[in-house]
Amino acid sequence: MKIKFYIVILTALCLSCGKDKVVLLPEINKAKITEVKDVSSAYLFYDETQPDSLELNRKNLISTTNWLVNVDKRLTLEQAIPKIKFLQDKKRNAEMHKNENAKNYYSCNDTSIKNLGFIEFTDVIYWEESSVGIQKKTSQLPKDNTTTVHLKLGLDKKIHITNTNEELSIKTIHYSEFENHLTNLKHQFPNKAISIKLNFDEKLSIQDYITFKSLVSNIKLDSITIDNNEFIY
Repeated sequence: MKIKFYIVILTALCLSCGKDKVVLLPEINKAKITEVKDVSSAYLFYDETQPDSLELNRKNLISTTNWLVNVDKRLTLEQAIPKIKFLQDKKRNAEMHKNENAKNYYSCNDTSIKNLGFIEFTDVIYWEESSVGIQKKTSQLPKDNTTTVHLKLGLDKKIHITNTNEELSIKTIHYSEFENHLTNLKHQFPNKAISIKLNFDEKLSIQDYITFKSLVSNIKLDSITIDNNEFIY
């Protein structure tokens, strides 16, 4: 089924309560993915009357399709991620009617085309503590030929950089400087692979999270790898 909506607000009819509910989609610009076929949808509504101000509607999901997860941009990561992990586990652990090629996407409002854009998160694994903490617990030390950089996007919309490599200085940059910072890293370590571990403040809004994810998806990475584990705390 082809997805092509000419709306910036996604509305879902909630028959059980007899009224329309609205998901305000996060906004992005120039999405890399603008079309997804064979889909079913889940909705994470912002609803102050519900526990954690969130209501999940997943009754239309079909396990063998690509999933479009429509998350209200007003929710925080702390509110939304547990439900998203729940959905991921449902799909990953399905024993019957499983499609290994089916993917998961966040639906977004792409302002550059006034239509929907999508960010894939099929392989993302969410953790509820820091990447540095996980690394210490699991004794996963960086390989000799790899420089590992730990970044955390804070509520101040700045990236706080920490590391387990002595050759890197700890610093803070605005997320708009992120691409230039990666370029500098490549020049600083021309003979090494660079692994970036993304950390996020749990109080960040879905809008801020998606803005940064969209930024990362549009950067030419070359020798830099963005770890598929993401750390939210």
